[in-house]
Amino acid sequence: MHILKKFYDCMYTVLMVICKLLLVADICVVSFAVLGRYVSFIPDPTWTEEITLTLMSYMAVLSAALAIRRGAHIRMTAFDRYLPKTVIDVLDIAADIGVLILAIVMIKYGFQYADGIGAKGFYPSLPWLSKRYMYLPIPIAGIAMVVFEAESLFNNILKFMGKEQLVKREESLEEQAEKEGKYQ
Repeated sequence: MHILKKFYDCMYTVLMVICKLLLVADICVVSFAVLGRYVSFIPDPTWTEEITLTLMSYMAVLSAALAIRRGAHIRMTAFDRYLPKTVIDVLDIAADIGVLILAIVMIKYGFQYADGIGAKGFYPSLPWLSKRYMYLPIPIAGIAMVVFEAESLFNNILKFMGKEQLVKREESLEEQAEKEGKYQ
């Protein structure tokens, strides 16, 4: 169990560093574009919009995979106080299975789309760069989602069985407010 936790922690850290680097690169490219527009001796680059959008798409879907690990996705919890704990645990497992299926679909069809339609096009301002790279974040995020969703499913099964979880999730804002007595 300890080895699995280290593996997931390492994966999370690597993806977090990648997302941070993508954000820094995005900021640098946009800053260069702004400088190119307003500073006369810097050339106005035409490629910045396409690179910015590509970097942003990688960052968005990879950070969504990170949110799975933290349990930070938006979810419906309005009826959680009225349902028995076992029903909530079963619904959490069903949601994990649904997200796992979505991730597998993202991998399968994402690679097909990137190699099909994406491989046929090129960026207008960067004709040497295939649009495959613009569509590749979907299957890559699908792989990361499978990894983190497997951990979440495992944790929810352990929780359902009444055993200790591999990773404790952060408390949601609603759970924190409930502990403080604001919702009663």
